[in-house]
Amino acid sequence: MSSILTNNGATTALATLKSINMGIENTQYQISTGKKVSSSADDAAAWAISKAMEADVQGFQKISESLSLGQSTVSVARMGAETVTDLLTEVKGKIVAAQEENVDRDKIQADIESLRDQIGSIVAAASFNGANLLQNTETTSGSGSVNVLASLDRNSSGVSASDINISKQDLGTGASTAGTMGSNIGSNSAVADAATGAVMTVTGTPAAGNSYELASGGGMGFSADVAYVAREGDTLQDVTDQMVARLNFQAQADGIDVTFAENGTTAGQIDMTNNSGASITVATAEATQSAASETDGTIGGSLELLSKIDVTTDNGTEAALGAIEGMIQGSIDAAASFGSAQGRLETQSDFVDKLSNNLKSGIGALVDTDMEEASAKLKALQVQQQLAVQSLSMANSAPQQLLSLFR
Repeated sequence: MSSILTNNGATTALATLKSINMGIENTQYQISTGKKVSSSADDAAAWAISKAMEADVQGFQKISESLSLGQSTVSVARMGAETVTDLLTEVKGKIVAAQEENVDRDKIQADIESLRDQIGSIVAAASFNGANLLQNTETTSGSGSVNVLASLDRNSSGVSASDINISKQDLGTGASTAGTMGSNIGSNSAVADAATGAVMTVTGTPAAGNSYELASGGGMGFSADVAYVAREGDTLQDVTDQMVARLNFQAQADGIDVTFAENGTTAGQIDMTNNSGASITVATAEATQSAASETDGTIGGSLELLSKIDVTTDNGTEAALGAIEGMIQGSIDAAASFGSAQGRLETQSDFVDKLSNNLKSGIGALVDTDMEEASAKLKALQVQQQLAVQSLSMANSAPQQLLSLFR
């Protein structure tokens, strides 16, 4: 049936043309913006996923900056530690030269002091953006290390940040000052006329600022107190090792033929071996961490003994030779620790960069326009548009044929 009021063909052709025009408009928008999903109305699921991934990419960019800053900080500390190691090696050469009696030890001592001052300058200057990893003399808990933001971890419960912890490696030459020793630190026993015996027991968990001291004088005849103030992060083993090194240095400097060593059975116990067989009485100090009065010491540098080296005497040169080995090893360990940390930061930085790039690729796959596909689609739609226009024109001309019936 033909009707002049209802043209079904034209209606169908018009609807088809509108649909094609809308397709052309959407395709042109995708080509101009470069995105096939630019809002949640286009594809709610893809848009939501892409936005979460974009937020992660933004976070990883900041993490990359943090890692770069951390790498620079650690690199400065590593180079400082390596330079200190080289200077300590020079100091060792001076000390070895001083072992010969027919040398000007006063001039050698002046050279050693000059090298010591240079080490102090390097340690003080080895900072980046205000952070110096070659100094660790604060008593605040956690001050012995720094955290570098390293990653964002996303799981079903949310997002959390993870850090890489970098421990400080003190190479300072500053002197420590023992705090007020508690009543439990004292001459409560003695080792007299013996070949071996315990002279000090370090117990408990060290806290930054805790003081450990064996007083001068007594039958042993130390010319100075032997003390160590624990730094943040020290363990019982660290304190014991430091006290052993200081006791042996002072004994050699005073010409006392004894050797101190950690007891192989009791942790924290320091034993003395009397090498000469002479009559020696040693007052025993027992360090117990429970005494609050012990935690007010001033922390010195790990190279504190460098300022006590004196090669102008025979005993001094012998003591210096024994002490310098431990200091060189300490600086080598510090440089190695920073080198390992720097390598870890570089590896993490590379991983974060690759992860960020992969996330960007994933976002692109979700929301970016496939330009080849869009171009082909636009050409096809334009052809369809021309055909739809022709179809609509034909449908609109159909009612005119009814006029011939009334002629």
